[in-house]
Parts: sequence; C-alpha cells; structure tokens
Amino acid sequence: EIGKVFRNFELNVTLGQLRSLQVFVVGYAKKPGSYTVSSLSTLVNTIFAAGGPSARGSMRNIQLKRAGKVVTEFDFYDLLRRGDKSKDVSLISGDVIYIPPIGDLVAIAGSVNTPAIYELKKGASLEELLDLAGGLTITAQGQKVTLERIVDRKIRQVDEFTLDQAGLSRKIAGGDVVNVFSISPRFDNAIVLRGNVA
Repeated sequence: EIGKVFRNFELNVTLGQLRSLQVFVVGYAKKPGSYTVSSLSTLVNTIFAAGGPSARGSMRNIQLKRAGKVVTEFDFYDLLRRGDKSKDVSLISGDVIYIPPIGDLVAIAGSVNTPAIYELKKGASLEELLDLAGGLTITAQGQKVTLERIVDRKIRQVDEFTLDQAGLSRKIAGGDVVNVFSISPRFDNAIVLRGNVA
C-alpha cells in the first residue's frame, strides 16, 4: 500500500503487543469459563486451552456461537483422525464456544485395528464404525460379526451376521457392542502324524 505512493524507500515494521480477545467456553468442557486469548487464536486453540471436552462432553458437535447464531460446528474426530482443520475459524471478542453433551456411544472390539468406544452421529452405519476403528485386521474373519443391542431399555439382544453390503449398511444405535471375530487358529490343510515315527 505504501508502495503505491512512495518509491525507493525502506520500511521497517515492529509488532508490539497483540490485541487480546475475551471468549467464553461453556457446556461440557473440562475447564469452562471466560478466556482471554490473543487475536490470532482460533476455535481449536481455545478448546485446547479449556482442556477439551469433559468425559461427558461431545467431540463431534462443538459449536461456535456469535451474536446468537452458530458460526461453525467442529468435529474433533476429523482433526484427530484425518488432520482436517478446515472448519476451524478465527475468533472475535465475545464469541461463545459451546460443547454439548456426548452423543450416542458404541463399542467395537475384536479384530479391528483400534478397538474402542466411539461417539457416533445419528444414523451412522456399521461401515462408518469400522472406518473409525481403522478397519479390519489381517486376522479378521471378515464374515462373522455379532451385534449386542439394548432394546427399549428392557432387554439385551444379540444378532450375528456377515460383513456383506447388507451387513455393512446396518444402522448402529447408542449402546451397541460390535464384536468382529478373528479367523480360526486351526489349519484346514494340515495332517497330524502321531505314533512311532522319527
């Protein structure tokens, strides 16, 4: 901009103290409250400063509210699993970061790369859950899966099915426990020789 007016000049710029912002972290955060952050801070920086979501806080639907409207919804799974920070935004003074309560939890165990308890969004399928768990291991049977489900908060049912297209598209509900079986340790093409042999 200065070059539009002057020529043959040298310009030195010294940056002083950064302007600070006051933002609020509310909801199910580990350390909710008012935070004074630098003007270069973003949504993710401030969430880390607040300790992240608590054990009962959602990691999939963190909201940034500005003037009573939701500016963006951030999914921490995108950042942690794929390094996707595209929905991270810069903050302005008075912003409110709201961490809602945790959503539906589903457990997956057995022959998957990362067995754990995951928070799923509404309408998630078994294929999405397997993707969160890093896919099947080499020793996964691939055709045999059990799904334990609590029905109407009264009884627990178990269903066994194969991982074909119909099985992968099955919807997963909160409280489900998925177990992926591994292949049998026995050999199908082996012969056992016993007795008086060398």
